[in-house]
Amino acid sequence: MSTTMSTSVFTSRFELNSIADIALKAAVRFWFGVMVIGQLIFAFTVASFYGMTAARGDLLAWRKSITHGYIPGDTMGNLAIVVHLTSAVIVILAGLIQLIPQVRERAPAFHRWNGRIYVVTAFTISLAGLYMTWIRGSVGDLVQHLGSSLMAVLIMLCAVMALRYALARDFKTHRRWALRLYIVVSASLFIRAGLFLSLLLNHGPFGFDPATFSGPFLTFMIFAQYLVPLAVLEIYLRTQDRGGAAGRFAMATGLFVLTVGLGAGIFAVTMGAWLPSIKRAYDQRKSIAETLSATIASSGIDDATKQYRDFKIAAPATYNFDEDELNTLGYQLIQLKKLAEAIRIFQLNVEAYPQSSNVYDSLGEAYMDDGKKSEAIANYRRSLAINPKNRNAVGMLQKLNSQ
Repeated sequence: MSTTMSTSVFTSRFELNSIADIALKAAVRFWFGVMVIGQLIFAFTVASFYGMTAARGDLLAWRKSITHGYIPGDTMGNLAIVVHLTSAVIVILAGLIQLIPQVRERAPAFHRWNGRIYVVTAFTISLAGLYMTWIRGSVGDLVQHLGSSLMAVLIMLCAVMALRYALARDFKTHRRWALRLYIVVSASLFIRAGLFLSLLLNHGPFGFDPATFSGPFLTFMIFAQYLVPLAVLEIYLRTQDRGGAAGRFAMATGLFVLTVGLGAGIFAVTMGAWLPSIKRAYDQRKSIAETLSATIASSGIDDATKQYRDFKIAAPATYNFDEDELNTLGYQLIQLKKLAEAIRIFQLNVEAYPQSSNVYDSLGEAYMDDGKKSEAIANYRRSLAINPKNRNAVGMLQKLNSQ
């Protein structure tokens, strides 16, 4: 009787452990599948947007996505951006390939060479990122810059450790460091997914100022983008080593929930940022912003505004007159401290898109930077009247009215 009961208990535990293993493996496959989709869309967006706009000579478009973007004459800074972008595409694709077990098992030589490319590229993207943060300048405050720098250091550390244990043929430890490297390198996907998911859930910015791109939520995200996934990975590795059935079920459940959130964030950033960027990449129209920028530099803002109106009548299909064209140019002029010119450009955008809350918001910011308080308030109010959910306008009005 006791032998039968012991056998039954053993069998029951064995079946429970087996189900827990299956659940955990399924959760890992689900996570990897979502990562593959997100990373491929991300890589395609980067390659398409920056590659196609560069091929057309529309380098002004880079300034919409990268702080300072392309700056004529800044050879080292522009080179750092090109290296960073190129490395981003390579590291995304090489990292995905490294995690495919069939490649490791059936093509070990390719796996080794791809791993070397992956490690070198990860090191390169970190160095380029440090240069862009501390030498060229980036949005955010000092704490955010320190968080980004810590991520770069962790990438280089994980790359060195993964290579070290591969050379020592300690493949179990090597794979763990390779996983850590993949997680930290993927932080750029995690922060985008997290940020856009927060925008979707809160119907706008939450816990940060979109004008300065600083605030407690962004500071948290700068560190969380790699520390939280690293913590999840460490819990997973320990669960694999010593976790019982309950621990594996808990890990599988937690990973499933996090993956659902990641998938929602990837969907949000795809619809909100990546698809528009891909659309712009393959838009064959000439950039009106690039054209006006050259005219401002050579002939002044009056000729540029006249040129805009003339081209809009004479060649509406040749040039891109989308709202974000003038908005991008206006913010470029603000960065260059050409506030009078920026105001004129934003006024052109208001003229072209009078029902857009965003254009009034941008014009209000330009007036505020130029010290014209009453004009700034009027435009922020107009922006808020069109879109009552514009939290930036609410914050700016509170700030202006308190002065």
